[in-house]
Amino acid sequence: MDFTSEKKEAENNKNTTNGNNPQEIVDSSSQLSVADGNNSISKEADEFRERQARDLKAGLHPLKSKFVFWYTRRTPGVRNQTSYEDNIKKIVDFSTVEGFWVCYCHLARPSSLPIPTDLHLFKEGIRPLWEDSANCNGGKWIIRFKKVVSGRFWEDLVLALVGDQLDYGENICGAVLSIRFNEDILSVWNRNASDNQAVMALRDSIKRHLKLPHSYVMEYKPHNASLRDNSSYRNTWLRG
Repeated sequence: MDFTSEKKEAENNKNTTNGNNPQEIVDSSSQLSVADGNNSISKEADEFRERQARDLKAGLHPLKSKFVFWYTRRTPGVRNQTSYEDNIKKIVDFSTVEGFWVCYCHLARPSSLPIPTDLHLFKEGIRPLWEDSANCNGGKWIIRFKKVVSGRFWEDLVLALVGDQLDYGENICGAVLSIRFNEDILSVWNRNASDNQAVMALRDSIKRHLKLPHSYVMEYKPHNASLRDNSSYRNTWLRG
């Protein structure tokens, strides 16, 4: 899905949104602020059809999935998991192309965010935590960027994710931009770390859509390994 045609209109309507968002992330001019598995899947499908019909009736363009932007203002030197969960804040959710651009145009650019900060984009119902039921058996592909280029690659990744352009999209949970002192790190989270075909296909799809230079190395780490060593980006398992 191509979102470019919607961007200009969204920027011209920045003052039409409402809600409350943390000031660190949202532009100052903004007002944004199992049961049975089969039953769960059926319920999600019904909710999607209802949402799609409602959006189409309103003249909007529904996305395949509903998404949520989150952010975490990390405390330097503190690695406590409880503290991390308490610091995760929801910014805004959206389910249409138009809704995405209204939200995205209000978000502060990565270069203006404090260090260290994590900006998350996840499908609705999935929290950006290793222990979440959608994430616990999965992992993430990791790419490290110089700070001067990370914003562009993050935007390309966000557009690919929201537009359902990455292969094995149903296996993707979300993406994270981790803003650090000497580099910024992009990661794409998937549901199943043991599905080697899906893991490697996701890597290739990310490389293709981001047009990564050959010099960039991608690393993969399962979330259960992150839980064991309490680290997101150290001791990665795969490189490619």
